[in-house]
Amino acid sequence: MSADMDIPHANELTKVDSAIQGISSSPPREPKHRRSSSCATGVFNINELEKEGTELEIAKETQKLNWRINKSPTTIEEKEYLKKMLTTPPVKKIDLHFPLGLEVTARNLKGVTIKDACDAIYKQYRKKADDELDNPVLAGFEWDKEESWTRLIVHCKKEGAPQPKKKSKKAGHEGDEL
Repeated sequence: MSADMDIPHANELTKVDSAIQGISSSPPREPKHRRSSSCATGVFNINELEKEGTELEIAKETQKLNWRINKSPTTIEEKEYLKKMLTTPPVKKIDLHFPLGLEVTARNLKGVTIKDACDAIYKQYRKKADDELDNPVLAGFEWDKEESWTRLIVHCKKEGAPQPKKKSKKAGHEGDEL
């Protein structure tokens, strides 16, 4: 007698474990899709804008920041400027090119803001002292579509405009404390 004849379907494997008996195997998982909430509507890919020929406009507030590129962007006086979109129309990422060749990328899936651009620049220059930088103050950005559609040129200057002096409330009362 052969073993093949005694056992029906000898070549077919079956589940015998009582813990899984009667339970159907789970259906195959479908690949997950990227959440649409992380990509805001009205925010474009810079390469798509180039194909369409859509012109970029840079926020004028970047020229008024008077920000030292080796200091944290949180030191900028005008906090509402930081929340503004860097470009119109808003983009997910943009390269920031310095005249000496350094290039950094600012990214934000909801649209690159002025703060995102400042953060990207600060990350490169935070360890530099003021005297190591020829031009430590951000003057603004320039978009030259002839040179490169997908990047902005960063302009810096030697000194910023003088900061307006705010009177301290403690100035007249320092002698009162003992």
